Amino acid sequence: MDIFAKFENKLGPIGDYAEKAPGYFAFPKLEGEIGNRMIFNGKEKIIWSLNNYLGLANHPEVRKVDAEAAAEFGLASPMGARMMSGNSDIHDELENELAAFVGKETAMVMNYGYQGMISTIDCLCGRHDVVVYDAESHACIIDGLRLIPSHRFVYKHNDIADCDKQLARATEIVKKTGGGILVITEGVFGMSGNQGKIREIAVLRNKYEFRLFVDDAHGFGTIGSRGAGIGDEQNCIDDIDIYFSTFAKSMASIGGFLAGSKQILTFLRYNMRSQIYAKSLPMAFVKGNLKRLELLRTKPELREKLWHNVNRLQNGFRERGFDLGTTNTPVTPVFLKGGLYDAVQLTYDLRENFDIFCSVIVYPVIPKGQIELRIIPTAAHTDQDIDETLAAFDQVRHKLENKLYAQEMPKVEMMA
Repeated sequence: MDIFAKFENKLGPIGDYAEKAPGYFAFPKLEGEIGNRMIFNGKEKIIWSLNNYLGLANHPEVRKVDAEAAAEFGLASPMGARMMSGNSDIHDELENELAAFVGKETAMVMNYGYQGMISTIDCLCGRHDVVVYDAESHACIIDGLRLIPSHRFVYKHNDIADCDKQLARATEIVKKTGGGILVITEGVFGMSGNQGKIREIAVLRNKYEFRLFVDDAHGFGTIGSRGAGIGDEQNCIDDIDIYFSTFAKSMASIGGFLAGSKQILTFLRYNMRSQIYAKSLPMAFVKGNLKRLELLRTKPELREKLWHNVNRLQNGFRERGFDLGTTNTPVTPVFLKGGLYDAVQLTYDLRENFDIFCSVIVYPVIPKGQIELRIIPTAAHTDQDIDETLAAFDQVRHKLENKLYAQEMPKVEMMA
């Protein structure tokens, strides 16, 4: 059989909708300067779907350094993998600054966040080991786990009693195999917005031997007294054995990093295949990331503006009776009741009639009968953006609850 034949009439649970509105509900194109308002489908919209938490994407100091670094180095330098020919003093400087900021002995810069997480799991875990992980872990964690031969036990989201139970199971296995246990969770969960229970997991070390690996992609730069992430927020920096974050969110850039002890980071540097055999992060991005980290550290007003917007938006939703789940971070999920067609009509209504662009999530990502509209407030948003959005959500909820949305797909194909 032709290996491609199995794809002829099946595109997957999301791909099955590919022909209904390509470029509109899937792969939409936002145009113009990155910010709180951009152009979609030929018209200005309030944009709530960018992880530009601190508004650094178009910060004038960032743009200046990005331009200067690109002019000085181009995008080719340095050539080659970092171990072989792609290292520089600037890469070392960024790592030293990151390690100091998150309170770890050393750090390791990686080309990409998603790839970096997968590669780290692959490098750390062998067939005798056991991984215990949160049920709502990000796709990069799940994909990393799919590639390794280790035993794997999942615990219910943020359920410490279930984590305890899975650690007990894992402990019985490693007694036989001679392996070790790695617990993986997130600092901030990107769908629900709640924080991982890092300190409570760490307490379980009184009963079990394991190492703790935390993905803090949404926490780095946004939470904690200094913006240094979940370790700062929960006063548990020393409880985290390996700390991971990406540059793609609060830093509005490309790449990622690990931070931890010199011993484990040295092992990862010399054994992580995706970094050994891939081109080094280009100098222009490294210089740009240094400037972003400087602003993150020295301009607390950016984080203060973010939280002003978060509180104004989330308080406004809650006062109107909207369900935001258990979020206690900038990630703002709005949960509504309805099916796929409701979600499509509601999203279309928000975009075309209220000029509000946000991400919509339905089954199979969340349970049937639920709609999640995920909103990401940033420091770039204004009070007017928030007030217009709250008013719009009042109206679309009224339509949804009173079944005013027609049960048919909107005619948006021609807009793609």
